[in-house]
Amino acid sequence: MPKLIHINSFHDKRGSLSVLEKNIPFDIKRVFYIYNVDDSVRGKHRHHKTIQAAICIHGSCKIGNDNGKEIEEFVLDHPEKCLFLYPEDYHWMYEFSKNAVLLVLASEYYDPNDYIYEPYR
Repeated sequence: MPKLIHINSFHDKRGSLSVLEKNIPFDIKRVFYIYNVDDSVRGKHRHHKTIQAAICIHGSCKIGNDNGKEIEEFVLDHPEKCLFLYPEDYHWMYEFSKNAVLLVLASEYYDPNDYIYEPYR
């Protein structure tokens, strides 16, 4: 089941600094980001092993999720929001704002055999 957390951040007159430290439930093996998205829906898969942490560091997007028991929608519209997606979470990303950048931290290296593209329903 996905989990939305608040990222610790520090703000002063110089700007803001957000920190992910000791609150990621996995060792980070891969980092990627999605940007320049048109009106396409991205993702549409789940995994055998991979856990992911998604942060929209600029702009906003929505992430739909189906874990086989319930369907949820999450709005990532601030860089202090982080959504954890677990292997059973069939997820899709959509409604990216103009210039949105979605950063994803992953627990596993890329392996095409880790992807499951069949939805639950």
